[in-house]
Amino acid sequence: MEKFSVPENVLAFLQEVEGRAEDVLGDRRQIVDLDVKRNQNREALRALSRDAAPGAVTVCFGNMFIKLPKTKTKEMLERDQKQLDEEIGKLRSGLKAKVNQLYEAQGKPELKGFDLTPLSPQEINAVKKVLGESR
Repeated sequence: MEKFSVPENVLAFLQEVEGRAEDVLGDRRQIVDLDVKRNQNREALRALSRDAAPGAVTVCFGNMFIKLPKTKTKEMLERDQKQLDEEIGKLRSGLKAKVNQLYEAQGKPELKGFDLTPLSPQEINAVKKVLGESR
């Protein structure tokens, strides 16, 4: 970390680091909040699948309770679950870049291996095929 002799430079440095840290913490909080919603949806879907009887269920939307058919409710929950998964994925991928920017602003070296991504099923099959053929 380089030394600053002028207070304005120190203040600017601290403001930049603080701003980037707030971005990281904000995204983490949002991921946790979305994950809580996702778990609630998962619980609701599980409860709907346990009760095999057809009919309507009462669903809470904000401060209202509405009676809807089970199939419609299940479709809505599955759609919401998919949207939550996408939002969480976007936030997590953006979080990696923000953490690296925070480290850069602090003068720390970039995290190694932090931007790794898992292999896709096609890539795993290709690796298995290559390993199987080489034996």
